[in-house]
Amino acid sequence: MSSEAEVGPPFFDDLSVGDVFSAPGLTLTPGHAALHQAITGDRLRLALDSPLFEAVTGTPGLLAHPALVCDVAIGQSTAPSGRVLGNLFYRGLAARPVPVGTTLRTRTEVVALKTASRGRGIAALRCTTTDSDGTPVLDFWRCPLLPARTAEPPQHDADLDAVGRPVDVAALVPSSWNLAPLRTEPLGPLFADLTPGTHRIVAGETVTSAPELARLTLNMAMTHTDATAGAHGRRLVYGGHVIAIALGHVTRLLPDLATVLAWHSCDHTGPTFEGDLLRTEVTLEELEPLADGGLVHFRARSAALSPGEETPRAVLDWRAVGLMP
Repeated sequence: MSSEAEVGPPFFDDLSVGDVFSAPGLTLTPGHAALHQAITGDRLRLALDSPLFEAVTGTPGLLAHPALVCDVAIGQSTAPSGRVLGNLFYRGLAARPVPVGTTLRTRTEVVALKTASRGRGIAALRCTTTDSDGTPVLDFWRCPLLPARTAEPPQHDADLDAVGRPVDVAALVPSSWNLAPLRTEPLGPLFADLTPGTHRIVAGETVTSAPELARLTLNMAMTHTDATAGAHGRRLVYGGHVIAIALGHVTRLLPDLATVLAWHSCDHTGPTFEGDLLRTEVTLEELEPLADGGLVHFRARSAALSPGEETPRAVLDWRAVGLMP
């Protein structure tokens, strides 16, 4: 006798508030770091320069790029959202800087559900990432739009505006870091030189190797590797890919940025596809002095242009906080 069963991610109506999902742990290796940097093009100094990292932190090695850490954690959180049609937002992300070699493990809990129209629903997920010692590395909320099994799924009416909470960014600043080595040979403006304002980054980035980045980060969302699984008839680029490219644009404006410590919010305002050209506008919204350097609250808005198109479409509105020397 034989039997057949379909193996696949849950639909919206398979989820219940309180469901918890886990994923394989992943140890961040130099290979992960190199491939991530090659795909996203970021130039964060502490993730590239080992002697500089040791001078700033007092420990050998390299910084695990904050975008790589976030991309892996988000990828590990996709067990309940493998059928995602689009991730609507991230909120309240708090990040602890960690070195390459750290093992990340992520726990994902369904904390709210909201029924949408046309056989769809929205799931609010609380994602908590720790290292191998159980020390918190990331804490954030994300909100995927999912298909339902039927056109009339069970009704849920959660208040998604209540999802997430403000981040205490000052508590995330590494107390043992000394930012002076970043000021010794600066590559651009330091914190004391900055003023609020908006800057259009001239350089664009073409999105390539999108499925490879999804696989690298354990992302199980089918739409990133299967053109038949999404709502557009094309593979959808992983949102973390778009965010990482936007951060690469931020480092063109702030080449001495030490790291990113928090996301106030992150909204995916439109779809991104392989081959799109991304350009970013960066606004320095608030400058918060510290005893050593300061915190830069910035907003990055990215637009995508597909081959053959003439009008860019907005794809990302991201507010985050970086540590500057």
